[in-house]
Amino acid sequence: MLWLLFFLVTAIHAELCQPGAENAFKVRLSIRTALGDKAYAWDTNEEYLFKAMVAFSMRKVPNREATEISHVLLCNVTQRVSFWFVVTDPSKNHTLPAVEVQSAIRMNKNRINNAFFLNDQTLEFLKISSTLAPPMDPSVPIWIIVFGVIFCIVIVAIALLILSGIWQRRRKNKEPSEVDDAEDKCENMITIENGIPSDPLDMKGGHINDAFMTEDERLTPL
Repeated sequence: MLWLLFFLVTAIHAELCQPGAENAFKVRLSIRTALGDKAYAWDTNEEYLFKAMVAFSMRKVPNREATEISHVLLCNVTQRVSFWFVVTDPSKNHTLPAVEVQSAIRMNKNRINNAFFLNDQTLEFLKISSTLAPPMDPSVPIWIIVFGVIFCIVIVAIALLILSGIWQRRRKNKEPSEVDDAEDKCENMITIENGIPSDPLDMKGGHINDAFMTEDERLTPL
């Protein structure tokens, strides 16, 4: 009686899980391509892990929290590691809708990939498109980041204004000293007229150039 029940269950499972069957999905793994010399062999333990990951994903779907590993059926497993699978509903003895399975796999694809050390290119669900992982919420609120950026810009602007004012002040203080130096150079210039060196007239001190004084003026003191 038990053998008859076993064969009956096996026959039902074989009917539910077939290539191209309704709600069935094909999976293809490229373990050697992904891991090279560290590639592992695909055996019944790996199949059990795959079923566990699919059941875990299904339990995340509303109203599917009772999904067990035994509800995930594999069939047509090949040595190049490809197979088909379905998820069954034991209460009604049929497979779960493909839409629910697709949704569960998409939400947990990264978890499944990590379990087998693979990625979307080396662990393919042929009828389920790969999706990006949901964006992670930043640990720091966005408004704090924006405030920090604006605050830094204001600080830099104030620093530039202060440095610009200091530079302009130094430039203004330097201009009068340059004018004084130019006047001193003009006063110290020696001109040569008719082959006789002569000092120019000292406009500030009222100094008279000796070269232009007459002989009487030289002999007669002022």
